Amino acid sequence: MAPAAFPRSKSSSIPNEANMTIIPRAPTLACRMLIAVAGIVVATIAQAVDLPDFSPLVDKYGPAVVNVQATGSPYRGSQRDVDPEEMPEIFRRFFGPQMPSPRGHGPRVSMGSGFILSSDGYVLTNNHVVDGADQVTVRLSDRRELDAKVIGTDAQYDIALLKLDASNLPVVSIGDSKVVKAGQWVVAIGSPFGFDHSVTAGIVSAVGRNFGGADQQYVPFIQTDVPINRGNSGGPLFNLNGQVIGINSQIFSNTGGFMGVSFAIPIDIAMNAVEQIKSTGRVSRGMIGVQIQNVDREQAKALGLPRIGGALVNQVTPGGGADKAGVQVGDVILAFAGRDIAISADLPPLVGSTRPGSKVELTLWRDGKTLTLPVTVGELPVDRDALASTRAGAAPAGAAGNALGIVVEDLSGEQRKALGITDDQGVVVQRIAGNLARRSALMPGDVILMVGRKPVKSAADFNASLKNAKAGDAIMLLVRRNEQTQFLAVTVPGEGADK
Repeated sequence: MAPAAFPRSKSSSIPNEANMTIIPRAPTLACRMLIAVAGIVVATIAQAVDLPDFSPLVDKYGPAVVNVQATGSPYRGSQRDVDPEEMPEIFRRFFGPQMPSPRGHGPRVSMGSGFILSSDGYVLTNNHVVDGADQVTVRLSDRRELDAKVIGTDAQYDIALLKLDASNLPVVSIGDSKVVKAGQWVVAIGSPFGFDHSVTAGIVSAVGRNFGGADQQYVPFIQTDVPINRGNSGGPLFNLNGQVIGINSQIFSNTGGFMGVSFAIPIDIAMNAVEQIKSTGRVSRGMIGVQIQNVDREQAKALGLPRIGGALVNQVTPGGGADKAGVQVGDVILAFAGRDIAISADLPPLVGSTRPGSKVELTLWRDGKTLTLPVTVGELPVDRDALASTRAGAAPAGAAGNALGIVVEDLSGEQRKALGITDDQGVVVQRIAGNLARRSALMPGDVILMVGRKPVKSAADFNASLKNAKAGDAIMLLVRRNEQTQFLAVTVPGEGADK
């Protein structure tokens, strides 16, 4: 029997499958979104596979990163606490202002980071971390705490060289900051807010960043987006090879905290300063003797410059290297030693890092033409701050050696020459341990020429001149500061008084 057929109405019409045309339905919006999200997830996973793993770097070089704590005397009565809102928005140093304490009560404490350069205990950090400190303590990765001696500092480069009495310490590897490029990965290790050995990472945002002001005008900063906060200052900035390429130093912020822009001192500049401090006790910088400014659009047009750029000379120091080479007011410096000058702030780091006595070529724009002049680089004069930064051979904290609490050291022949002191008279003030001496307006870096009417020629001579001073005595000191000389009176504190 044949199978029964399903009944169907006359109006029904089922087409033959062989004659059917299949029309695919368009995917719904939800399907399209699901496909897109899946694609993003796959792409993200693929990218994540290529991201660097920083843990080997941290394991190898993290132990060479240290915490630095600097303790100083209470603020002077004439100083006042500074409201962070009163500070300029640009470059509030995230360690510079020491940790707040009630004015006049308790010691000032500054905390930062640093890293070990050599197994025998040389440590590099920022000058503003240890500036004005009576005692510096370094905490190692194994939790040991060691007293550090400040060998020397340089305020313009913002570096400080410390020395620990230790051996067989872990050390970092020093890289080459000249090959750093924007877009490269970098890693910071430090102690933000006291959290030791914190690791953050990011990329280089820019190189050769200059700011043109008097503060650190000789530093072409490395700009990064690495999260940096209070406590990271003085810590190392590593490349992916585990080499230190910079020292974390500043942030750009209007809140005092990290806002995505941080700056590091190139390690090449820092290590050059370290070698100078070790060999001569101070940092020497080049100078050609010009004052400069940026070139704006109208000035470029008036000068006939084909493009906006260069450093416009507005003053030439008589007798300086630029003057002897024939540089004139109104010249535009386009290049120094073959390095282009895009803005005026590009010039000071190049000149400052050039060894005094070197001869370089200066490319100028004058009267619609480009010309090249050979110039001999001079030496930037030593100022009071530079003298104060030389700590080699200085007496240890608390050991003033005299009743006034003034720590002094001998002047070197180089320092005498820079100050214009022709004889062997004078000692330089390194630190002031006595509050009474501090109130007298005496400052680190001052040169003391006489105690009363007696010339002093050495630190031992100075201390001997004060050995018979009694409590309440007023001591006259002949003091030279920069180009001025004047007498200051300092009262010897009584027994039990805070020196």
